[in-house]
Amino acid sequence: MQSVPEPSPVTSSRRATDVDEALVRVAGGDREAFAVVYDALSARVFGLVLRVLVDRSQAEEVTQEVFVDMWRKARSFDPSRGSAVGWSLALAHSKAVDRVRSSQAQRDRDERIGIRDSAAPFDVVSETVDVKVEGDRVRAALATLTDAHREAIVLAYFGGLTQTEIAERLDAPLGTVKTRLRDGMIRLRAALGVS
Repeated sequence: MQSVPEPSPVTSSRRATDVDEALVRVAGGDREAFAVVYDALSARVFGLVLRVLVDRSQAEEVTQEVFVDMWRKARSFDPSRGSAVGWSLALAHSKAVDRVRSSQAQRDRDERIGIRDSAAPFDVVSETVDVKVEGDRVRAALATLTDAHREAIVLAYFGGLTQTEIAERLDAPLGTVKTRLRDGMIRLRAALGVS
């Protein structure tokens, strides 16, 4: 069995320089240079993204996003600060981590919504008793009001009438109706023990 020869440091260095130069040309809109960059880096970028995401289809999507970003951001590549390989892998890692965070945030939101939307057990008997007890309290409190106050409150809150409609119905001035409602509500709150 024949072993595959290791690339010499000179060959590897030359390839890296070629990719660096190609990425600099990409900044000027050179499509052929972009093909060179893609051919040289796509397997490494995809491998890194796949290791982070594990999911192959998401890794393919993110790899595509990385290369789109490389095309758009090629001007920000500075060969004096690092290699095209390092720059592209940093971009790929960042995109992959962003996808992981986004996916986790979506799962967290879905879980919160699921918890919020899940129907809490509803105790019909307890609810019926609570409504009856509260109704009895309100009726008892209404009985403590004067007839004028009680009539205005019943028409407003149980009859759904506006203050103007109550004034017309009772043939009373609007100001009088407003005063009866205000004073009646103050007395009603006091009778119910509500501040």
